[in-house]
Amino acid sequence: MTVIRGFWLLSLMICAPVVARAADTVTLGLLHTLSPAPFYIAQERGYFHDQGIELFFRFFEAAQPIAAAAVSGDIDVGVTALTGGFFNLAEKGTLKVIGGALHEQRGYQGSAILASAKAFDAGLTSADRLGGHSFAITQYGSSFHYMVGRIAEAKGFDIKSVTLRPVQQVPNMIAAVGTGQVDATIAIASQARPLEASGQAHIIGWIGDIVPYQITAVFTTTGMIANKPDVLQRFAKAYQHGVADYRDAFLRLDAAGKPIADRTTDAAIAPITKYVFTGDPDARQKILAGVGYYDDGGALDVADVLAQVTWFKGQGLVKGESDPATMLDTRFLPVR
Repeated sequence: MTVIRGFWLLSLMICAPVVARAADTVTLGLLHTLSPAPFYIAQERGYFHDQGIELFFRFFEAAQPIAAAAVSGDIDVGVTALTGGFFNLAEKGTLKVIGGALHEQRGYQGSAILASAKAFDAGLTSADRLGGHSFAITQYGSSFHYMVGRIAEAKGFDIKSVTLRPVQQVPNMIAAVGTGQVDATIAIASQARPLEASGQAHIIGWIGDIVPYQITAVFTTTGMIANKPDVLQRFAKAYQHGVADYRDAFLRLDAAGKPIADRTTDAAIAPITKYVFTGDPDARQKILAGVGYYDDGGALDVADVLAQVTWFKGQGLVKGESDPATMLDTRFLPVR
């Protein structure tokens, strides 16, 4: 009788339906550009799915609205440039930087300093000549404002001599310099090179060669950290997998220091083109010309982020006296 009952229970276990655990949904806020490419790769290769996460992208046209969307609960995680507005929110204990993303690195052409054709012909041929010129940024306190300020320090001209023109969105910055409405701006390589090729502007320097810094970072809310740390841990693992693939595809160098482009590279281009340069016959060329540097493991340049906070505070763009280190949480991703 006991044996029969045992077989009966075993048959029930075998026949019982397997109830799959529902995936945790995460909404990621990001710019609709090439810069978050490791996330595109990780999404298309199923790395988030493998971690039990259903990831949704929500695209924005500027950095500051991404931070605001996190505070309002419209997104769970963001990846974009750190701005004065972001640090003001982080001062209040609302947001935390948890990892690194695009890093301006010497020798890697990430963000270009662009001069309009008109300004270039009139003598704006290098970054040290930016003083006295107009410069398009998204808004005061943006990463572009920060970069201009750091260039001024490095090149020895007064930032106050530069006429900053806030135009709200990155596409407007590109259009403003392309049409000669402003003398200069900053654009990632995938946007800058085509503009230079068209003759509308000239690349007069690279940010990474002048002021290497953590241009974009991964951040989330304190509520997400408190309530869903396990989800963030799995999110981080999927992201790191995407970063590893990205580095293998785009950041390997040959003996001469030139980027290697092979089958691994082409395999990574395919998932990226689902989001940027979709249907563009020149997509491969634009991606190869525009990829930026990511540190191994999505590591965060902590010292540089703290330096950014100090700069914004020095400009009166970040209020409050809290310790900048409290704006970071390094439990999820490594630091450099």
